[in-house]
Amino acid sequence: MGQHAKQNELWVEPVNLARRIPEDHPLRKLQRVLKLDFVREAVMGFYGRNGNVSVDPVIIMKMMLLLFWDNVASERELMRVIPLRIDYLWFLGYGLEDEVPNHSVLSKARQRWGKEVFEQLFARTVQQCLEAGLIDGEKLHVDSSLVRADASLNSVVQVTVAKLEQGTEEQKEDKDGGGGDGGGGGTNEKFQSTSDPEATLVRHTTGKALPSYKNHRALDDRAGVITVTQTTTAIVDDGAQLPAVVAAHQKVLGKDLRAVIADSKYGIAANFLLLAAQGIRSHMADLRSRQHNHRLKEIYPAERFAYDKASDTFRCPAGRKLYRHHFHHQRGYHEYRTRAGVCGRCRLAHLCTRAKAGRTLNRYPQQELLDRARRQSRGPSARRDRKRRQWMQERNFGEAATEHGFKRSRWRGLLKQTIQDQIIAALQNLKILIRNLGEDAFRHLLHLSRGATTLLAILPSFLRPNCTALCLPSLTV
Repeated sequence: MGQHAKQNELWVEPVNLARRIPEDHPLRKLQRVLKLDFVREAVMGFYGRNGNVSVDPVIIMKMMLLLFWDNVASERELMRVIPLRIDYLWFLGYGLEDEVPNHSVLSKARQRWGKEVFEQLFARTVQQCLEAGLIDGEKLHVDSSLVRADASLNSVVQVTVAKLEQGTEEQKEDKDGGGGDGGGGGTNEKFQSTSDPEATLVRHTTGKALPSYKNHRALDDRAGVITVTQTTTAIVDDGAQLPAVVAAHQKVLGKDLRAVIADSKYGIAANFLLLAAQGIRSHMADLRSRQHNHRLKEIYPAERFAYDKASDTFRCPAGRKLYRHHFHHQRGYHEYRTRAGVCGRCRLAHLCTRAKAGRTLNRYPQQELLDRARRQSRGPSARRDRKRRQWMQERNFGEAATEHGFKRSRWRGLLKQTIQDQIIAALQNLKILIRNLGEDAFRHLLHLSRGATTLLAILPSFLRPNCTALCLPSLTV
């Protein structure tokens, strides 16, 4: 029968609690790759010379990272847990006697700093992954995911008549000026959440329309590094966001893309033309294909209509001609129709159209580019890339949801939601860097000219238990 002997090492000098934290602890790995040397300089303009001394901005940033790293329930809970966790104290650089600040320090810092500091945090993680060789910049996977706002359905009320008229005028000005966010609808024009007015109503998989935001992400093909993250309201159309995502990716990396992979939500004519004009291969699923458009499954496809460039007309399967009718300025294409009453008298009308006015066809001024891009989207390499995109994007969003609380907003407002998405994306990039750091570091050590003694000294750290050979199959020693 054992009897515990009280140990007094904790209460005498010197004491080093860091020895209780294993070398393979996740926070130790995070500390090795985390670079926050930019924070103090980035926030210097938000602090004065007089008054109380603030908490170190680097510690504030680390606390915000911890909040999402372990998906702590709230900032109050984080401040309660920090004194009880040796690993948290070590990560923050706190001693046992240091006082943990009030939770309001984090909210005040977010309000004071804005999103620019967190944009720098995310951008630096992308740069680290680029320097580590984890980004090639040639293939880009694009997708989006809804984020439930911190607002219940009980907070949704009908917008007053005055606000509704004001919103109508603003939308009219945006339309006249060529603006707009590519989304919108009657529901969000009539209803608004009083808890989070910037969140918009959109239907989720549960079947309910809930106040939400939307996060748009671009992943590099090599290791799944997030190169672009953009946050919008939930009603913004995915396809309308693609040009901004592609431009942001190319600006960050300074490289030309070779291919863009996305699902059918992005496969609209405008995006095919955009990518084709830049020499980028379109590996997106075509929204107008018969597979994704059920209305086209039982009628003749557009390919059955032969175009005659000399006469600028189409010839239908029945031998009738479709003439240019008008130019659709908003969508950028010419519309072609038969003469009045021709389709109604045709014996093949039931196989050609469901419209009472007859069959219509659209043709863009750059139709050759559009046809080439759509052929690329149906090619074998495009199908393989879309298969890879399915598990790569789903794994990325799944990790964000299960480990970092991605699917529910912690704070209210588009600005704060943008900060949340940037922190989560930065943490996921750092995790990718951590996972790939071991093998890359060892490869670097193999090329060091330090002699056999140094190499033999480090080999045991790369050997698994009961393993007498080097357990890195991709390396040859």
